[in-house]
Order: sequence, then C-alpha cells, then structure tokens
Amino acid sequence: MTGDLLANLNEPQQRAVTTVTGPVLVLAGPGSGKTRVLTHRIAYLIAETGIDPLQILAVTFTNKAAREIRERLNLLVGETVAHEITIGTFHAICTRWLRRDIVHLGRERDFVIYDSDDQERLMKRVLRELNLNEKQYPPRAILGVISRAKNELVDPEAFARTARSYFDEIVARCYTRYQQLLIESNALDFDDLLVETVRLFQEHPAILHHYHQRYRFLLVDEYQDTNRAQYLIVRALAERDRNLFVVGDEAQSIYAWRGADIRNILQFEHDYPDARVILLEQNYRSTQAILDAAQALMHASPQRKYAKNLWTVNGKGEAVTLYEASDEEDEVQFVVDEILRLIAEGKARPGDCAIMYRTNAQSRLVEEALIHAGVPYYVVGGVRFYERKEIKDVLAYLRLIANPYDSVSLQRIINWPGRGIGERTVAELIAWARTLGLPLYQALREIADNDAISHPFGGRARTALTEFYRLLSELHQLHGMMALSDLIDYLLNRIDVRATLYSEYDGDEADDRWRNVQELRNAALKYVNLPVETQLTAFLEEIALVADVDAIDRNSDTVTCITLHQAKGLEFPCVFLLGIEEGLLPHSRSLDNRDSIEEERRLLYVGMTRAQRRLYLCHATKRTMFGRVNIGARSRFLNDIPPTLVQQVHRRGYRAIPAVAGTTWQFRTSGQSEQNRRTSRNQAPLPTPQKAVFFPGQRVRHATFGEGIVVDSRLIEGDEEVTVRFADRERRLLASFARLEQLRDG
Repeated sequence: MTGDLLANLNEPQQRAVTTVTGPVLVLAGPGSGKTRVLTHRIAYLIAETGIDPLQILAVTFTNKAAREIRERLNLLVGETVAHEITIGTFHAICTRWLRRDIVHLGRERDFVIYDSDDQERLMKRVLRELNLNEKQYPPRAILGVISRAKNELVDPEAFARTARSYFDEIVARCYTRYQQLLIESNALDFDDLLVETVRLFQEHPAILHHYHQRYRFLLVDEYQDTNRAQYLIVRALAERDRNLFVVGDEAQSIYAWRGADIRNILQFEHDYPDARVILLEQNYRSTQAILDAAQALMHASPQRKYAKNLWTVNGKGEAVTLYEASDEEDEVQFVVDEILRLIAEGKARPGDCAIMYRTNAQSRLVEEALIHAGVPYYVVGGVRFYERKEIKDVLAYLRLIANPYDSVSLQRIINWPGRGIGERTVAELIAWARTLGLPLYQALREIADNDAISHPFGGRARTALTEFYRLLSELHQLHGMMALSDLIDYLLNRIDVRATLYSEYDGDEADDRWRNVQELRNAALKYVNLPVETQLTAFLEEIALVADVDAIDRNSDTVTCITLHQAKGLEFPCVFLLGIEEGLLPHSRSLDNRDSIEEERRLLYVGMTRAQRRLYLCHATKRTMFGRVNIGARSRFLNDIPPTLVQQVHRRGYRAIPAVAGTTWQFRTSGQSEQNRRTSRNQAPLPTPQKAVFFPGQRVRHATFGEGIVVDSRLIEGDEEVTVRFADRERRLLASFARLEQLRDG
C-alpha cells in the first residue's frame, strides 16, 4: 500500500505524507499538489500507521474543498473508512460540536443559524427599538463592524469599553441589543459559531479534553486564511498531542478584508518551535515562463519570509504577454480579439479562457465585448453587471422615462430611494388600479390630479404617491430633450443615488455599487453621436440584448469572467488580467497602507498563477472612472517583472477574425440580426485594398459616428485599418466595413 500511496509523489510531497507526528507546516506553492498531499497523508496515517480514522480531523475553508477531499479519500481508503473521518469547513464542524455541547454555555442545542438577511432584519429591529435612523446608521454597516469585533473575540462589553467615537458608541449599543435578541431567539450568526466554540474550549477544559481524546491528528487547509477565532480553535485542539499538519502559502494570503491574519502562518514556527517546514516547489499547472514572471513579482515583496523557487517540467512555454491599451475599450477588445484568434487557430476553446479583474465594475465592458463578438461567457458570482440591484434600479427609472406605463419598473422603484411608500400602500395601489382598470401610472395621475375621485389612501400615503407621480412626470418630459449621458447625470442627482447607496451599504460595498452606477453612465457615452431623441431607446435595446444572454448553460464551453478574489483555487489554460494600473491594482483604498499594498501584490500573484499555458497582463494609458477620463499609470507591480520575462505589445488595431468552422456559437453585432449582418457584409463591400486609401489629416464621415479626422492608416490582414479621431474619441475601423466617406476641405 505504501508504494501505491507514494508512487506519484515527488520527494517533498513524500516527506509531507510520511512525517507522521508533531507539528508540520507545508508551504505549498500554487499548482504544487497540496490536495493530493492532504489526502495521501490521511490515507497513509490510516493504512500504514494504523491510526483510527475516527481520530482524524481535516478542516477546510469551502464546502467544495471538503467534498473534493472526501471524494479522493473514497478512492484511496474506501467509502466506509472515509465516512469515519471528520472532514468539513470550520463553520460546519463548529456547528456539529455546538449541537452537542452548547448547553454548557447556557444555550439550547436546537439553535437556529441566522444568515445575512436574517441578521439584517434583526438589526433593523434593534435600530427601531433604539430609535435610530436606518439611513444614518445603515444596518449592514453596523453588522460589518460587529462581525470584525467577533472575529477578534471582542464581546459587546469589551467593545463598549474601547469605543473611541460617537459611531462606536452607537455600534456598542446595537451590538449589546443584537446579542440579546439572538439569545432570545435561540439563534447564532455565522461568527457566533466560531466565537462560541472558542468560549466552550476556554471555559470548559473537560469538553476540550474530550476532543483531545477524539482527534489526535489535525489537518488544516489554507492556513493563511485563518482569522483569530479559527487560529485559537486550531491551537486549542492541537495543544495536547501537537500532531498538527497545516498547508498554506503566505504568498496567497488575500482575505485580510474578511478577517484573515497572515501572521498565523508566518508565526507558525514561533508557535511550534519543533515544527518541520516542507516546501512544495514543483508546479504541475503552469509553464516556466509564467512561473518566472509570477516569482519575480513576489521576490520584490519586502514581506517575503519563505523563499520558494517554483519550477516545472511543463517546459518554458510562451512568453507572458504585456499589453498596453489606449483605453479600457481597447483593452477588452484586445482580449476578445485574442480569444477569437486562439479559437480560430485551434489553440483554445472558449472554456479554456478566463478574464480576471480587480473590481466587479470592470465586467461591464467585458460582457458587452464578448456578446458583440458572439462568444459565450459566464460571470462567476452569479450577478451579471446589468442584473446588479443598483443597476436594475437606475435602469428602471430610465425605462420609465422612456415609457411611464411600464408597471414592472414602476413597482420596482416606487419606494427606492425610500419615500415612505410601504408594501401595504403598494398593494392597495395595485388593487385600486385593477378595480378601475387603469395602468399604475394613470392611477397615480388620478390620485395626484383628481380631487373628486374616491381612493383608499390617507393623507400621508396620498402625499407620497403624489410626489412620486410628479417625479415620474418631470423625468418623462426630459425624454428626447437631453443627451443620454446628461440625462443619466440629471437622474442620479435628482434622486440622489449616491447618498442612497451610502446609506444602505457600508463603505466598501457602497463604493463598489456607486462605481457600478458610474460604469452604467460610462456605457452611455458611446451613444453620443446618435440623434438625441434615439439615444435612450437604443441604449435600452442594447442592454436588453445583454441581459438576454442568461440562457447560456453554465456547464457549457464558455469564457469565464471572474474577480481576482474569486479566482483563487481555480486554473485555466489561458488567463487575461485586466486593469493592472495604479488605483485599480493596487486598489486606491490600499495606497496608504503598506500591508494592504502587499496584499494587492499577492492578489496579482494569485491571478497570474491561475494560468496554465498563456498569460496576458493588460493595462490602459487612460480609463474612464466615475464619469471622468483619467490618465492611467501602469501598476508599480509591473515594474517588478523584468522586461526580459514578458513580450511587450503596444496599442494596435482591432483585427477581423473569421468565424470558426464547427463551433456552435456565432458572432453577433448588437442591434442587428445574424441574417441582416451577413446581408450587409455582402452588399458591395469596398474592394480589398492593395494600398492605403486613407491618410493622416484627411477628413471623413461615418454614418454613425459623424465626421472625424484620420489619425493613422495601415494595411492589416488584407484590409486597411483606419484610426479616426471623432468628436468623442479615437476609433479603429476596417475600411471594408466602415464605409467611410472621404470629405473635401471647404
């Protein structure tokens, strides 16, 4: 059996598997086979040393990781034996223990676990009881502070003693009452599952002794992601036999924002002076070119403690591509073009490709470019840009500006931002309108303008409904009178969307949601050359096309769009990293803190090491953010990667990529059917030029973008690529399709 368990392991992996007793720290570089080491070690303990599987505890951070470990053990030791091993997440295992022993803390075993929505509802009750305004003290913001306190094992009394501001004092009052109501409801939130387990071990040594007897061998995955409470749980369980085996990588510690403490792994040898440290440096995932670039990034870190030199037998591979885009649209177009090229040349399929970014707001242009190219995609995290709540709320207003009789949109935002129209009033409005046979908008008009009509609304409700109707009427009158971007600006200011978002969400989440709204505003800029009266309609039509792509099967062959934080633990043959610029990566919120900057460095490292065969690093020289065009500075992290390790690609023209024979997906142009697109291409295109027809300085006219000046022209792939400066921005066009009209001066 030993030979079978060790046969496919390299020498450091074998040492990790066969080091049976005492504390062991395995520093596992990305793609180094840490899950194989964990599972083979458990199998080795059972098969070769006779350890009772009931005495083995394996702790993970995700249910997916726990399932993968159990499935592999089913194959290694059989399902019956594997079933006796305790495997699960921290929260799942702590729940199991508390069901058995929480009575010793004066609580009932049949406690319920409150999820985030339950917690928010409970906090709203707390605020009402304390006569506190939810807008001034957003429930989710207060819950965020409480969660961080619990992760550090700070109870309500201790929090109150250390309060340094009036807001802290408010949180302390809320924290105290929140915990009282949890106890009254016999409920625990997710943080309590950890906190109460720590308290159980600290206050009841006999119970801890029971678990010492039960679990003699403890294995912990992703140790760099542990918070204070998890660290104390692990330390308590390991303090007797000290058979603690932890796997992690300090270079992949990227979750400080949710309580993870990198010091836990960096101080492991201090906590356990007799610990054996084993480095897993052979990478089974990537090419050496990718590893060299990623390691150069980390070697520049001032916080590097363990020097790992990752190597592979996968070969050198293609050089990492570093692309400098002119702007964010050029950036995503380059990525989509490159994906199409790889597919056309048979080097990749859509499912081989992942596009990664630092913030959710960056996904909007990515999604639109993929849709326009006809490439199927899937946004990890489940919420596509145009499905996010704040985006759908603003779009509902825009739809009502175009068509105030849209009852679905009206119901969505009748009380957003809050204007005192409760659910009961809405229900009465719907019922009353149905009785009269009126659309909701017309029913609102009757309430506002017809004093003689009989309706069921009292003074306060009627006033609120009337004010809402006046707002809709005012906005509707602007339809076709303002440029789309100006209309959106007016709307955002008129209903004060920014203040609303910051009242509903805490700092970081509010930042992200407001940034998403600004991205929606940015999306409107490309309609600037359409007639004013058609801009809003065209915009809403195109967004409807984007939203309709949800029918894509998530298990099908699709490009993955994902944030860098979500990408940890995944791998793809081809990875495209976007927005590697100062203010994005590293993020602007990290710039005043050295530790935060280094976490941003590790985040980029995680993204780079997801790539198996091809890696693209992209940044733009200018980027539109918060409605303004900013000159982009490439990230400081790119300066830490020697130029010899990358292939630099500067701004270039968009390429026309032919359709790929045998694929089940088609290219598609927004607002144009596939049949019409083919027809338009067959209608007397310009002859393929043998020499350039256009020249710099020439005045031209485009049917959609209006007049412009040619900036550059060159032959590319049998066509002429023309760069034209229009009123809004430069565009690269193919002469055979753009149908540019050459203008004469004067």
